[in-house]
Amino acid sequence: MPDKISILFLGDIIGRPGRKVLKRCLPSFIEKYSPSVVIANGENAAGGIGITEEIGRELLAQVDVLTSGNHVFDKKEAESYLDREPRLLRPANYPSPNPGKGTYIFESNEGKKVGILNLQGRVFMESIDCPFRVADEELKRLKEITSVIIVDFHAEATSEKQAMGWYLDGKVSAVIGTHTHVTTADERILPQGTAFITDVGMVGGLDSVIGIRRELAIRRFLTGRPQRLEPAKTGLFFSGVFIEVDEPSGKALSIKREIIKEEESGKD
Repeated sequence: MPDKISILFLGDIIGRPGRKVLKRCLPSFIEKYSPSVVIANGENAAGGIGITEEIGRELLAQVDVLTSGNHVFDKKEAESYLDREPRLLRPANYPSPNPGKGTYIFESNEGKKVGILNLQGRVFMESIDCPFRVADEELKRLKEITSVIIVDFHAEATSEKQAMGWYLDGKVSAVIGTHTHVTTADERILPQGTAFITDVGMVGGLDSVIGIRRELAIRRFLTGRPQRLEPAKTGLFFSGVFIEVDEPSGKALSIKREIIKEEESGKD
């Protein structure tokens, strides 16, 4: 189908273990699906929290666009990198004085254009600008260029994610939830043609608490004290969704959840 465009969207990449499994597993996904664009959330790629320019360059040699969320500014050097690298997004509803942008237009080798919009929720998170109203404003600009638009909605509450899916149904090609790192099983096409999943999951250590070494996370819950959280290195897995979109209309044709699990032990 010449009018069909395919997108591979990967969950949050967690630290070095996540980067390792990405490098091993992504080529087989690309061979299997031949996606026009590969998008991944990279806000936890540096030690499990934040992103650096070195790691951003490493990831952008493998994927086409990186989205992010509330941890994107946790590494100081990310601020200048966001201004220099348009393929690394921060949520568009951060107030305008912040570095970087929340949208990007990707053009494939075949000349197909895909708009990517990064938004962040507010329930149980920082009180920043309204993601629903910001979505309306950003979509006006994106729709002048392409009908195919993918939204990364980085949010904590499943209710807020589902509300955004319904709000944008028929307005965008897909709303993909990120942030909680736990893959949900509710992928579907909404009535007006928008692909949706509450959370796409993560790329990292499955034997963990949302990608972090489980003993450190448990200690934090038991003591109530801050702990230095480190990415888990065992039970590596790779989760994402593959989406097909009708290019002229921008409506999703299918969404498929994919998970590859690997057994890995030992030091990184």
